[in-house]
Amino acid sequence: MADRIALFIDGANLHTTVKNLGFEIDFRRLLSEFGKYGQIVRAYFYTVVRDDDEFSSLRPLVDWLDYNGYTVRRKLAKTHDDGEGRRRMKRSIGIELAVDALEIAHRIDHAYLFSGDGDLRAVVEAVRRAGVRVTVVSSIRTKPPMIADELRRQADVFLELENLRAAIERPAHPIAPE
Repeated sequence: MADRIALFIDGANLHTTVKNLGFEIDFRRLLSEFGKYGQIVRAYFYTVVRDDDEFSSLRPLVDWLDYNGYTVRRKLAKTHDDGEGRRRMKRSIGIELAVDALEIAHRIDHAYLFSGDGDLRAVVEAVRRAGVRVTVVSSIRTKPPMIADELRRQADVFLELENLRAAIERPAHPIAPE
């Protein structure tokens, strides 16, 4: 029997990682590739949006994901004063991801976390305690490495994103200059 799997994609972290590796992800190919590993129960994509993001460059991707097999979780960014008079934007999706992971843990055998954020270490630990295998997908080949060492150590398996490139890379647009 095939593993029941769930994908947890930290959109901002994944975007930064693949940008540093020099490629873009084809999210249709990503689903297809991970469908080879088992039955995808759910593919979550987490993103933080601002109030004024109605027409952001992220909008077409998020809309496409919504209609093509992904469960998109949008979180409104919060701004705060950093204590020195500057406005800072808080962009964490950790709580939403943790809640989803713990809620679905009893229905899956394997979780794939696309993030290198060390703050997610406790989530990985909790999901593993529930009997779920966890693979963290990120990169140690970027400068600096995009994965926090504590997150990599907590996972059952670490999967180097660069090694998936051939299977999930978005092909160059045929009329775009190289």
